[in-house]
Amino acid sequence: RNIRNYTFFSYEVREALHLSEQERRTILDCLHNIRHELQHAIDRHSRTLIVSNIEMFLNYCVRFYDRQFITRSDVAGKDILARFERTLDDYFLSDKPQTEGLPTVQYCAQELHLSANYFGDLVKRLTGKTAQEHIRLRLIDAAKERIADPARSIAEVAYELGFKYPAHFTRLFKNVVGCTPNR
Repeated sequence: RNIRNYTFFSYEVREALHLSEQERRTILDCLHNIRHELQHAIDRHSRTLIVSNIEMFLNYCVRFYDRQFITRSDVAGKDILARFERTLDDYFLSDKPQTEGLPTVQYCAQELHLSANYFGDLVKRLTGKTAQEHIRLRLIDAAKERIADPARSIAEVAYELGFKYPAHFTRLFKNVVGCTPNR
């Protein structure tokens, strides 16, 4: 029931968790205990022991996963964030908003050659905001710059940024900024 909470299981192979030798032994011990319980005679305790060992395995995975982000160098994280910013800048400067719509976490992750879950987890750990929140903030920044141009209407700005409906743009702008984009 809870496996969906462990997003790292959907990472790409190249994003796999890197374990120390001791951590590797711990994980292998957990898997050995699970296998042992599955291969031997089933008694009234087997199910509880299997579930407990799987839970311990998952708890160790979370611990080692968290450690990975703690020990990740600041330079590598800042590099990914800088590349994320450039990806968004390039997106808004291109015709992609008009042809593809609003930028997505999936799109940005693909551009950075990362899985969406890994990318989202990394951005959240580095900034405290989700990747989607970060995209929305950059979207609003781009909107503010374009709204400042009196030659553009609010509807034009909305369409330029990839909104299908200006009303959706106005609603998002008001939710983020606290006022409508009207001049």
